[in-house]
Amino acid sequence: QVQLVESGGGLVQAGGSLRLSCAASVSIFTLSAMGWYRQAPGKQRELVARFVGGRTDYADPVKGRFTISRDNAKNTVTLQISSLKPEDTAVYYCEAESVRYGSTQEYWGQGTQVTVSS
Repeated sequence: QVQLVESGGGLVQAGGSLRLSCAASVSIFTLSAMGWYRQAPGKQRELVARFVGGRTDYADPVKGRFTISRDNAKNTVTLQISSLKPEDTAVYYCEAESVRYGSTQEYWGQGTQVTVSS
């Protein structure tokens, strides 16, 4: 079982910045993927950015504004978000995947609210 604990959300004005962190209860070397998703009110959960298979994926709306990084020693993944827009308002979730015996297990954090005021 993998536990993910997010921190760093809050209320920020448009154009501002925030840093979200996700701490995993296991070594992130054991995970096949780890990153961030978000869900805005009335919308489906969507990928923001993640590490998977040796590459880094970003959703088009956040490219150039969001940066995902990892600290292997602390088992954390951080999302630096800048130039925030009101449409970035959402609950941001940390997600991780592990593969065991050919089966992929998916884990989610509890979510952290990011609210961007115009």
